[in-house]
Amino acid sequence: MPKMKILIADDEEHVRQLVCGILDKDYQIVQAKNGEEAVKESREQDFDLILMDIMMPKLDGLAACCMLKGDKQTSAIPIVMLTGVGYELNKKLSQQLGADGYITKPFSPRELRTKINEFIKRA
Repeated sequence: MPKMKILIADDEEHVRQLVCGILDKDYQIVQAKNGEEAVKESREQDFDLILMDIMMPKLDGLAACCMLKGDKQTSAIPIVMLTGVGYELNKKLSQQLGADGYITKPFSPRELRTKINEFIKRA
């Protein structure tokens, strides 16, 4: 059975590498450096989940989330915002724009896996 595919969109290389290290045994990982790349990749490939930073260049995570949730082709993909900004306002805004979950950096490997398991239903 093929591994489920997760897109990690974060402008910080070390965060993408950390998440890859935690998840790459169980999932196929694709990386994007900004929201623009995340939207492009999501339209070209099928993902089971997107982990997205909020503050990124070119297109921020909130705008990318809004675009993906507003597109019939990508609207069903669960999006979990992964951010260093833990403000309640950002949480609310993320939810209003369609984000399915929210993880604040720093996070533990267990916390990340638990959150992902909430959104990915293994067949």
